[in-house]
Amino acid sequence: MSDKEKEKSRKKTGAGPSRNWVLHVFLMSVVLSAVLSFLSTTALTGAGYAVAILVLVAFILLGIVLDMIGVAVTAADPRPFHSMAAHRERGGKEAIRLLNSASRVSSFCNDVVGDICGIVSGTTAAVIVTQLQRSFSTTSILFSIGVTALISGLTIGGKALGKTVAINDCTNVVHRVAILMNVLHLYR
Repeated sequence: MSDKEKEKSRKKTGAGPSRNWVLHVFLMSVVLSAVLSFLSTTALTGAGYAVAILVLVAFILLGIVLDMIGVAVTAADPRPFHSMAAHRERGGKEAIRLLNSASRVSSFCNDVVGDICGIVSGTTAAVIVTQLQRSFSTTSILFSIGVTALISGLTIGGKALGKTVAINDCTNVVHRVAILMNVLHLYR
């Protein structure tokens, strides 16, 4: 197969990233990162430990949930959703659209939002460590390492659990997301 034929085949199947998609992902990343960083910074300014920990937990959970969605969309079988769409069941059309765009949905959920949540939760952890060190009048590096290790463990362990659920129950995960999208009138 010649290079021209391979390129033509790739364009037909949608394989390979297009320049527009790469630019779109870049712009989404910049905007989402700015928005989430702004929200985090605003919430943490003058906040106590409880608010800082809630912000941290929110970003960890957001990363885990979107990672689950990204995996579920790539693992799901479209047949039950074609049936749902044919019977005009709520979320059927949205599920088909998600599955037809599985590589982009996965890239957005796993890479764009997942990476941003990881970065913002790391920044939030640094704020928490700084506040705790100030409160306890300590600059121990062990304290910083311990908090960072705990947050990494929660994030990675949560994503591992989420991926297991997403793979084993991908139809249900995609259906719930599609119903939510239907209710919110997204992606129509």
